[in-house]
Amino acid sequence: MNKFVIEDLTVLYSDGNESLKGVSLEIPANSITVLFGPAGGGKSTLLRVLNRLNDLADVVQISGKAHLLDAQEEPLDILDSGTDVIALRRRVAMVFARPIVLPMSIRENLTYGLRTAGERHKARLEEAVQRSLEQAALWEEVKDRLNTPAVALSGGQQQRLCLARSLALQPEVILLDEPTSGLDPISTTKVEASLQELKQSYTIILVPHSVQQAARTADQAAFFLQGQLIEYAPGKSIFITPQDKRTEDYVEGRFG
Repeated sequence: MNKFVIEDLTVLYSDGNESLKGVSLEIPANSITVLFGPAGGGKSTLLRVLNRLNDLADVVQISGKAHLLDAQEEPLDILDSGTDVIALRRRVAMVFARPIVLPMSIRENLTYGLRTAGERHKARLEEAVQRSLEQAALWEEVKDRLNTPAVALSGGQQQRLCLARSLALQPEVILLDEPTSGLDPISTTKVEASLQELKQSYTIILVPHSVQQAARTADQAAFFLQGQLIEYAPGKSIFITPQDKRTEDYVEGRFG
């Protein structure tokens, strides 16, 4: 089943940067969809559309359709002005390239969102802490120091904590914008391994920091160039036998 259906999506910013031009694609549930291509191609713009973070940007035009699907509910029109954006962002979580931890303990970083949403039951909060840290492959490293400041963690641990913080709220979708761009190879491997496990329960959309990461992680991949969707295909094929010459040139390092 599909999780998102996007039709003829166009986004233009006032400065002309990173826009989308008539993009249409369907993103399946419980899989890793990779958006890759040169900088300025529109990848991050698409992520921001899917949880309405583009509301905070200077958008001069947005048109087309973007729907979030659920087997038990009517499709949610993401772009509708009446859409509850807070509820949408709880369903569609975002992890950014640079980890931003709250100036609190590790435990408080994970329970902050739940407490804000009204959860006060201690046992449920503790269960969410352990579950989310295990899902982010961080539990074994921090279980004995949950009350220490999160800022004391290494960069790789902070990034996995940010992932765990999103997971604590049990979203349906996780959007990741170059989440390993500043990490060492070991931390990158741990994050990528976590994503392979997480796709069993979540829909994951990833903007990778390299073509190599895209090829390693993608169940399906979309190549973007100057705001256009050039090619969208299963990951196993697009990196081995791309159908468009521009995709082939980028994958083989001839530009970008």
